Amino acid sequence: MPPVTPFFADFHRRLFGKAPLSALQERLRHSPQVPAICHYQELFGKLVPQELLAAQPRGINRRQRIFSPALTFWSFLGQVLESGSSCRDALRQLNAWWQWHFPTRALPSHDTSGYCQARARLSDSSLQALCRHVGQQLEQQATEEQLWLGRRVKIIDGTSVSMPDTAANQAVWPQSSAQKPGCGFPLLKLVGLFSLHSGALLDLSIASQRHHDIQLARQLWSQLQAGDIILADRGFCSFADLAQLQAQANDVVMRLHQARKTDFRRGKPLGPNDRLVVWTKPLQPTRNLTKQELKALPATLQLRLVRYRIQIPGCRCQEIILVTTLLDAQRFSAAQLAQLYFRRWGVELHFRQIKILLGMDVLRCLSPAMVRKELLMHLVAYNLIRALMQRASLIYHVPLQRLSFKGSLDSLHHFADAIHAAQAKPTRQRQLFDTLLLTIATDQVPLRPNRSEPRVKKRRPKNYHLLTKPRRSMVLSQHRSRHRAKPS
Repeated sequence: MPPVTPFFADFHRRLFGKAPLSALQERLRHSPQVPAICHYQELFGKLVPQELLAAQPRGINRRQRIFSPALTFWSFLGQVLESGSSCRDALRQLNAWWQWHFPTRALPSHDTSGYCQARARLSDSSLQALCRHVGQQLEQQATEEQLWLGRRVKIIDGTSVSMPDTAANQAVWPQSSAQKPGCGFPLLKLVGLFSLHSGALLDLSIASQRHHDIQLARQLWSQLQAGDIILADRGFCSFADLAQLQAQANDVVMRLHQARKTDFRRGKPLGPNDRLVVWTKPLQPTRNLTKQELKALPATLQLRLVRYRIQIPGCRCQEIILVTTLLDAQRFSAAQLAQLYFRRWGVELHFRQIKILLGMDVLRCLSPAMVRKELLMHLVAYNLIRALMQRASLIYHVPLQRLSFKGSLDSLHHFADAIHAAQAKPTRQRQLFDTLLLTIATDQVPLRPNRSEPRVKKRRPKNYHLLTKPRRSMVLSQHRSRHRAKPS
């Protein structure tokens, strides 16, 4: 047994040389790829660039550890895909893998601190680059039939997520000002750029609730390619953003902002309820527009306004006014623009899939650094599932929009174990993977055009009192009222 002293931790290494590596470290060191400790690695391993998860020559990930960046990533991904999985659960998976490969050796420590520290060492930039890489691969595989009149369309929208109420999270992402101190939760605002054709998340920006969505959206305009069409709701409709997008050869289709008044008796008529108009830039800077940015804007913009009505039996008729830079009424008719804007609702379903089905609505990490990593891991998981759905759609020639995300996630959970168990039989493994794709392709949502589902809850919650003061103060007040003397 090598001599070890608690007072001179570096004494043994200096006297006898470098400490020998453990069996698992030797396996990780000499293996060309990380062992498939996670059953999802068998499915998504080819989609994830190994260089983004490799050990770095410098920095905190330069050392050879049991929890390497790749091993930690796949374990973290398994936690996200299996909503509710804890760090202890991920460590138990490693223990089971160890017992299978090294049955005569002692198991690693059951303490989760090592794995938690390994998760903290994952690079935010690598996770974001991985999310972009998978999203770009999905976008490149979109077929010509999926494009809108030969053009690529990107949807932008924002949402918010909650997290544990810790002092560190509150300092970075404070709760709503309407909440009393100690009664609310930190809120993070997220603006994502999605592909209309593949549903992939291409890029994102995050900030606190005190930032407007349009401020975060401006950080994403540089990621667009020339010729892209931006589809957005009225919150992103501003003169400055329309001018910037038009200057970089991008077109927009947005709903007209409610504060901007319009008169269809003015402008050049292109058809019924279809006009060419000229907008002039604002005279004064706004909260989201500085003097320098205002000065750099063009004096006028030529735009197109399209008005149409939504008439659904049993519902009140609603008027929609769109503003767009697609001025060619022959190539882009008003009816086609209205149908395109109708598809904008798909981004709400994408956020629902990430937040509800993958469990990102309420994050669980206690520090801002880990909250960012947990958020990015959810987005990576979403794009990987989208990659499976797109492959099933292309192989079996079914519309991608008809495939069920929840059905794909359920199929993934069950087939991943079988595919991982067949890793020693490549032919059987390919058969199982083909069956998985066929299962995804046949699980289609029904066609429900013009479906209206109000955001209301039918099931009543439990009749508990609301937290109106910090929990400790409320517990003390209840304790005192319980022991208060009753009148005789």
